[in-house]
Formats: sequence, structure tokens, C-alpha cells
Amino acid sequence: MNSNLQKYLALVANNQTSNMDWLGSKDSSSKEIIIYIGAGTCGLGAGAKKTKETIEHYLQQHNIQAKIIEVGCIGICSAEPIVDIKFPGKNRISFKNITSDKVNELLDNIFSGTIPSSHVLGQFSEQHEQEWENIPDIFEHRFFKKQKRIVLKNCGKIDPISIDEYIANGGYAALYKALNNMHPEEIIAQIEQSGLRGRGGGGFATGTKWRLAYNTPSDQKYIICNADEGDPGAFMDRAVIEGDPHRLIEGLAIGAYAIGASIAYIYIRAEYPLAVQRLKIAIKQAEDFGILGKNILNKGIDLKIKIKMGAGAFVCGEETALMHSIEGYRGMPSPRPPFPTEKGLFGKPTVINNVETFANVAEIIKNGAEWFSNMGTQKSKGTKVFALSGNIATTGLIEIPMGTTIREIIYDIAGGIKNNKKFKAVQIGGPSGGCITEENLDIPIDYENLLSVGAMMGSGGLVVMDEDTCMVDVAKFFMDFIQRESCGKCIPCREGTRRMLEILENITSKPVNNDSNQALERLKGIIQLEKLAKVIKDTSLCGLGQSAPNPVLSTLRYFREEYESHIFERICPANKCTELRKFRIDVEKCTGCGICSKKCPTSAIIGNKKSPHFINENKCIGCGSCKEACKFEAIEMI
Repeated sequence: MNSNLQKYLALVANNQTSNMDWLGSKDSSSKEIIIYIGAGTCGLGAGAKKTKETIEHYLQQHNIQAKIIEVGCIGICSAEPIVDIKFPGKNRISFKNITSDKVNELLDNIFSGTIPSSHVLGQFSEQHEQEWENIPDIFEHRFFKKQKRIVLKNCGKIDPISIDEYIANGGYAALYKALNNMHPEEIIAQIEQSGLRGRGGGGFATGTKWRLAYNTPSDQKYIICNADEGDPGAFMDRAVIEGDPHRLIEGLAIGAYAIGASIAYIYIRAEYPLAVQRLKIAIKQAEDFGILGKNILNKGIDLKIKIKMGAGAFVCGEETALMHSIEGYRGMPSPRPPFPTEKGLFGKPTVINNVETFANVAEIIKNGAEWFSNMGTQKSKGTKVFALSGNIATTGLIEIPMGTTIREIIYDIAGGIKNNKKFKAVQIGGPSGGCITEENLDIPIDYENLLSVGAMMGSGGLVVMDEDTCMVDVAKFFMDFIQRESCGKCIPCREGTRRMLEILENITSKPVNNDSNQALERLKGIIQLEKLAKVIKDTSLCGLGQSAPNPVLSTLRYFREEYESHIFERICPANKCTELRKFRIDVEKCTGCGICSKKCPTSAIIGNKKSPHFINENKCIGCGSCKEACKFEAIEMI
């Protein structure tokens, strides 16, 4: 192991040196122009690759020497592609929405000493660096101001595939402290006292789980990071791994030492190729530095980290199904007890936590349990990462102290509802969660408060819906997802979710004329939904099945009138259920051009040329193609 690294980690672990001083790496980098490009999945999806190519071409064309570094997402995904520029001796400054066509204008301005204010996100204020005049600090931006960044503090700032940068920012000092100064029981006690709860769903106490595994004697123990986030609208784990993979590795290594595990697995879905690539690079770097492998940090402790890529099965987010998948079997849950801490992977004691949980560990060891427990609420300590999506002004990834209200997230951080629409609900916790309505927007976020209003923390997906959202359609979407992802092992989940989906499809489908039994079937369906939900919750094998009815129960609880409109009036108030939509042609405006008739996929529009046309409601499927095609605004929804 590098002796300089050993000395440096010892100094940082004992708070005797500045974090940004690893072997002079900052001094050398500050002597050149550095351009940072947000190249997480969201950035690449917004065009960051082309932005980078255009920047490279510009620099070459103008004979400018500059270093280009790809970083992860800083969180404000709706501002991607993000480009930061750091001149020697001056603060790093961040610019938003820099697509390839805006690169030349941006760089022309920057290199001529002008800051294009329309694209400025802010500057990163640092000691010993000159500030830009009239440019706010980036963390004073509305999106960041109320955040408390622990898990995300390096994301979007450092090069994720540079172990030097991670170490220069205090990385691996907590691991050094744990291995040199702390007994495994002391580490577990710190995690217990901190109040850290599992961030993957149920919120089980992390320290308790670690202690159970520590107290179980075995010749082999395992520790697993569950990075198999499969919730629609969730991208927290992916962003953390893409932006700061060494943070996960350090937390995983500390956990392995605490419970006595010599083999660790990171179970990650194959649909995350960039995250997998950066993980592999980070693991190799840690091995080369003597931080992983045999005799880590010269302490006589071994740790091998293996990556297991899953096939994208939602059920493999459940810990027993995940272990079966690692073992080479079909991912299906098993009854508990025995719990994994007693008999887990390959029959050995096993601890399973998710990415965010492990990403908190190093900071707790470095700063102490009290530092962490001073944040949050009485029963939910620390911070929580949420993925914001849906009908909000600013989408992205945020990290807020537990106890922050949902209203603060939506209106203060995310900037409110898009297009000045009215707020309707927020789905929190993914398919296993539920809806929060206007009346509950001011509850402080923690595990117990969310459960009290029929929702749950889950992994942290948060989807905001406006007044144009049909809540029956939302319930159908999640039920369709759950039904398709059910492993099929237990009958209540396999058959119950299928029947619930059939009922939802029935009440959102086009009524059949002259069917006297249909109205009765639709009425019975709404009654059966609640009965079915109770049976599924009470009798399903695993937590995923037990929480499967939550989206339906939640929307029924708060939006029963919408269900009744679909059933009794055969109307979707939000006009989102296409089969219930009705259109008519205004004969005063219709010119008989026939364009609508040509666009109709079911030939539901009839009429002679240059004469008013009419819609045959029996054939109309409510797709709206005719309305989109009409140039005279003669077609309206009724």
C-alpha cells in the first residue's frame, strides 16, 4: 500500500489536515482550465455526449488548453446538460441546459470575460479562490437551498472514476479510522446510536441488523448492497453510483468489517450499464490502492467485492428473492424466519442494505453518531434522498433532512406545479406506496408519518400529479406494473393482482351498448377491489405482495368520487381514460375537408366532402387523433 496514502488517511481520520490536499492533487489541477460535464444517465440523455464533442472541437479549433472531466449528476436533472468551468484561481461556475448548439456561444462569452446570465446556475464558493461578481452561490439556488447533502455531496462535483479525487475529498478516511481505531462492536454501536434506518423501504434499524449478523457465529459471512431499484420513477441508487461509486464501496467495506464478512456483493440491474462500468473501475482502483482485496490497509483483513447483475425483475428487490438470484436460482421470495442475518446467502449469515444506507455509513463513522442523530425527527434520523418527477417545474434528485414537509419539497425546492396547474396528489414509495393529497402536504416526512396517511417511504420515488391526472388511471398503471412483476409463487399476489387489474380495466373501458349486466359488474368491481386488497395484504408471502394493493387503496381512500364517476356516469373527469372520452364535431366550424376522417384509426367519422362530418360514438375509441388533425378547431371533447 502507498505509504503516503497511509499517512494522509491517518491525518484526515484524526482531523489534522484539509480534505482537499491529497498529494497536491488540487494544486496541480488548479493550474489549468477545467471543464466539467454532467455525464450521468440523465445528462447523456439530454445530449451531454454531443456537448462534450462540441467543446473538444471548440478547444482544438481555438488552440485552448483545458482539461475535460465527466462528472455525475448534481441532482437538478431538468437543467442537463450541465457544464461547469473552472479557471485557475477562480471559483468553479456552473451553466445549465448547454446543448451542443449553445456551446460555441457559451465558450465565446466565457473566454472573452463575459458571463451569459441566462444559463448560470451558480458558482461553487471555495476558500482561497476568487469569486465571480454578481453570481450567486450554487447552493443558494432554490433547488439546493433547503437540501442537506450527505449521500449526494460529491455527486456532480468530483470525477467519479478518480480515486484520487475521492480521497482528496476525505474519502476512505472513515474506513481507515474504523480499521485502525475501532472494534467491530464499536462500529455497530455507532450505527445503532446514530439512528440510521434502512433506506430501501421498510426502514428497519441498520445497527440492529448488523448486530444480529455479528452475533451469529459462522465460518463465512456475506454483506450485500441491494442496488436493484425497480420502482417506476426511482433513480436514486443509479445516480449515486454513477456520481460517487467510492462512497458506496467505503460504506460497504466498513459494514463488512463490522459484521465479519470477507465477501460482499453489489446486486445491480443490468439496465444500469454506466453505473456498472463506473463501479467496476472504482473497485479495481480500490484494489490497486490496497483498500480492497487481501490485507486491506495492512490490517490483516480481506474483502472481495463482486458485482452481480440482475435481469430487471422487480421482485428481486425483496431480499430473499435477491439472494436466490445471486445463488443462480429464479428470484422468488422465501418465508421468514429464518432471517438472512441468521441464514442468508448460501445458508450463511448475511446483511443486506441498499445503496443509500451504505452511502451514509462513512460520514457517521467520520463525524460520530450524535452528528447524524441531530438531524431528522425523533424516530427517523438523518436525511433522505428522493427522486422528483412528474408535473413539477424542476425534476431531479434531492436530499433533505427527515422532517421536511412535502409542501416544502414541491413548492420550495421543485418550484411548484408545472404550467401553473393545480396540485392534485403525490405518489410516494412507488408501487408499494400511496398518494398524499393537499390536506396532508404539511406532514413532516418520516417513516411513521407517511404510514399514518396510507403511504410509505419506500426507496424514495416521488411522483407529483396535477389536476389533469386521472387517479383511477394511476392506480391501473401501478397495478399493471405489479401484476406483470409478480413472481407468481403465491396465489394471493399472482391471482389477486390480476383480478384487481381486470376490475380497473373494466371501469376505465368503453361501455358496451345494450349490456344490462355491465353496470352491475362495474359496481360489484369497486366493492371487490377493497375485499381483494385486504386478502392480498394479509396472505401474500413477501412484503412486495403485501404492499401491492396500496396504490389502489390509497386512491380509493382519497379519490373515491373519481371511481364513482367512472362507474356510474362512465366519465373520466380528467379525460385521461381514452375509452371514456367523447368527441363531437361542431357543424358550424366543420368545412368537410375530410382530414379528420383520414386520421381516424377506426373509421368512426362519416360525412360527404365539403359537408359537415359526424362521429359514430359506437366506433370511436377516444384517441383524439381527429382533434389533433383538425385545422379549424371544429372538434371538441365533451
